Amino acid sequence: MRFLPLTKDDRAAMLARIGVRDVNALFRDVPESAEAPLASFDLPDAKGELEVERILSRFAGRNMAAGDVPSFCGAGAYRHHVPAAVDHLIQRSEFLTSYTPYQPEIAQGTLQYLFEFQTQVALLTGMDVANASLYDGSTATAEAVLMAFRVTKRGKAIFSGGIHPHYAATTETIANLHGRVVRAPVAPGRVADLTAMIDEETACVIVQTPDVFGLIRDLKPVAEAAHAKGALLIAVVTEVVSLGLLEPPGAQGADIVVAEGQSIGNGLNFGGPYLGLFATREKFIRQMPGRLVGETTDAAGKRGYVLTLSTREQHIRRDKATSNICTNSGLCALAFTIHLSLLGEDGLVRLGASNHARASMLADKLVAIRGVSLLTPNFFNEFTLRLPRDAAEVVETLAARGILAGVPASRLMPANSGVRDLLIVAATETNTDEDCAAFAKALAEVLS
Repeated sequence: MRFLPLTKDDRAAMLARIGVRDVNALFRDVPESAEAPLASFDLPDAKGELEVERILSRFAGRNMAAGDVPSFCGAGAYRHHVPAAVDHLIQRSEFLTSYTPYQPEIAQGTLQYLFEFQTQVALLTGMDVANASLYDGSTATAEAVLMAFRVTKRGKAIFSGGIHPHYAATTETIANLHGRVVRAPVAPGRVADLTAMIDEETACVIVQTPDVFGLIRDLKPVAEAAHAKGALLIAVVTEVVSLGLLEPPGAQGADIVVAEGQSIGNGLNFGGPYLGLFATREKFIRQMPGRLVGETTDAAGKRGYVLTLSTREQHIRRDKATSNICTNSGLCALAFTIHLSLLGEDGLVRLGASNHARASMLADKLVAIRGVSLLTPNFFNEFTLRLPRDAAEVVETLAARGILAGVPASRLMPANSGVRDLLIVAATETNTDEDCAAFAKALAEVLS
């Protein structure tokens, strides 16, 4: 039996004190559709460890792993080659056992790699400062919106229609008590004009590039429009490898840049843990969430590293904290730093060029198929196709043939959004010529 320190009478007294009938009343924001009674899960009461391992192994065996078949799935999580040296180094005991250093100056090795990580992220994004990471790209986006509310003292955030729907939904969940989120209409493959939506109540405009459909956006016009109204521009990047080839958001006028860092140093890992990147202008540094490592000299004049800024509720008074996110993704940040150090600037540029060339070649093959059209006129390594049939059905048919053909847009967006025939396809350096040829051949056969 579990040890529960509170008795039934204790819980009843607590509920009476705050004025609610039962525990369920504390979760009124959870829709009934999300509440599944325990009886609906067909699970035995108990199994031995070996039996559980066998059952779960059988479940896992039903998965089609991206590394086992030709995979062209992206939409925010990308399969890239991670050098063996990365996994070897992060598993060293001094790194693997590291958590948030509560006596930070003792952990000089941890602080040094976080300092290097921050430097890399600032250079990639074209910003002045970067923090020591957040959980993932979606929560980093939410934190950026909360930061914009604080900086501007306004409460309206405008999301472009090309933002990844999961990022927008996460932000709505986290920021709904601080302000309101307005979403622009979805316009696959087109750049919608957000100017008319920006007013004196707008705290920030959030634009993703490349967007969820793969379209590369020019941020300069929307940055100028936002700044003219006193609002901030938040740039979102889900495919961080693109920053090896494209102009950084900071050079295009972004005030805050958030990104998902999974593509560098981190595998797909069945969805996590991932890595949130966060960078901003130096003038906003006091409102930046998370933690910041700085470089200094000790009493003997030797270089050392310190926790310069830590605006989290565990370190300062709760009401003064800028973020309730209590840690950084330290191990994932280390993997990112090691991989990017191995690549170097030239290597990252070559990796970006390789990704774009691979995706361009694949797009040419696929649009040559009768009934298939390309919606994204410019892209990095991900693009959207319009198919003559329901995209989800096509994906399931191709999966039965051992090809993961991409992500149907209908999986990300409501069924009534008019995207049922859209397929989001990603190609990286891990896709071979044979993979691309097999995809094109199978798609042509299925559509015919």
